[in-house]
Amino acid sequence: MATPIQQLAQPKPNRLRYPDRRSVYWLDELPPKTTSPTTKIVSSPSSRLSPEWDVSEWALRAVPSERLCSLAKPRQTAVGWQPDRSLLFPLSRATQKAVATSRICQLAQPKRKQVTGGSGHKPRPVPMTHMPCRASAHIELLATPKHEHPKFEGERSVCWPISRASRNYIASQRLLELSSPKERKALFEGYNPYIVSRAARSASPSPRIQQLCLPLPRKCCSK
Repeated sequence: MATPIQQLAQPKPNRLRYPDRRSVYWLDELPPKTTSPTTKIVSSPSSRLSPEWDVSEWALRAVPSERLCSLAKPRQTAVGWQPDRSLLFPLSRATQKAVATSRICQLAQPKRKQVTGGSGHKPRPVPMTHMPCRASAHIELLATPKHEHPKFEGERSVCWPISRASRNYIASQRLLELSSPKERKALFEGYNPYIVSRAARSASPSPRIQQLCLPLPRKCCSK
């Protein structure tokens, strides 16, 4: 029997001994190569070739048991079950001529807001029209609408008359030159977007730019 030192001294097995396997399953032999471009499907003996099949003689003479007969019966509804009530159903003549009692009219009234006092007495319902609604002087000052500025002209209308001078104006040659788009060749016509202009190549940076380009000074560790 090998000692633990000898077991630990054994090399680990090579798991990549068969790197060319094409299947995730561990097969003893590689599957045979086929020249057919499609996969041939072979039906097993248990599969039926037709949806219709012959019923055996024993199945024709079979007699169900009492248990099968009891399970084959439909489930009965619970006691007291009623079908869903229709949304639209006719009202009876008594319902149409019913007159509400004083108690129903009292319950149909909306609830009134109760105002509690600071003296600890029992609150009593107070109608909304009798509640105190006087605001303080500061609230009234804040509620005052702001006046518009004397020079406020308001929003400009979307449609406004155009002056005769604007309609008869003729643009100068300089305006036409500035309004025209910049001409540039397409890529397939030989345009190179990476060409550096002569002015950019001859440009000299200012002292401030040279100062910003310097790396940050690092602190030296003194021994």
